[in-house]
Amino acid sequence: MTTRPLIAPSILASDFSRLGEETRAVAEAGADWIHLDVMDGHFVPNLTFGPPVVKALRRHTDTFFDVHLMIAPADPYLAAFAEAGADGITVHVEAGPHIHRSLQAIRGLGKRAGVALNPGTPAALVEPLIEAVDLVLVMTVNPGFGGQSFIGSALETVARVKAMTAGRDIRIQVDGGIDATTVEAAARAGADVFVAGNAVFKDGPEAYAARIAAIRAGAEAARGGPGPRAC
Repeated sequence: MTTRPLIAPSILASDFSRLGEETRAVAEAGADWIHLDVMDGHFVPNLTFGPPVVKALRRHTDTFFDVHLMIAPADPYLAAFAEAGADGITVHVEAGPHIHRSLQAIRGLGKRAGVALNPGTPAALVEPLIEAVDLVLVMTVNPGFGGQSFIGSALETVARVKAMTAGRDIRIQVDGGIDATTVEAAARAGADVFVAGNAVFKDGPEAYAARIAAIRAGAEAARGGPGPRAC
């Protein structure tokens, strides 16, 4: 079934001095999900925030919180992010030796479980995990920093993931360099959830609705028009 494309603005690109206001503004502008990038300075070369920030932002909107853990190990922190208000939690297949256990733990916490792949990681690594996931995230930049250029070769991974998830209720997400132009190729390859940072936030709150709408329009055009609503 063709599902409606979802736009998930990444607050990593927002004004951190106004984080609560930014979260509320982008939700009101039409964001389907709010993407929260958690980085530890170890698995990726940057530091962002932890569960207390997620908990603080949860008060500003009931929009789906899509928490992307770029940390290793992830397991000790899953419960804390779930309690803080995450609706979905995504962990990297590269971040630990027991990824299946991590995904089971996320579902055991009542959250949607996602697994992420870096651009250089083969799609075959997620195939044994298909029964345990609700989402597969294909990174279209190397994780760690916002504002990077889209890596087009990652779309082959998207297409392979699309084939292996055919007929299943699994979302395919892309993250990195997504804007109103690159979203079309990602959608054609099979993605249906689009994380966008600078492409949404760079011109301030007055532009958020138009920028979200432009990304959504690009995805819908590439997929032959809007599909039924789904989350």
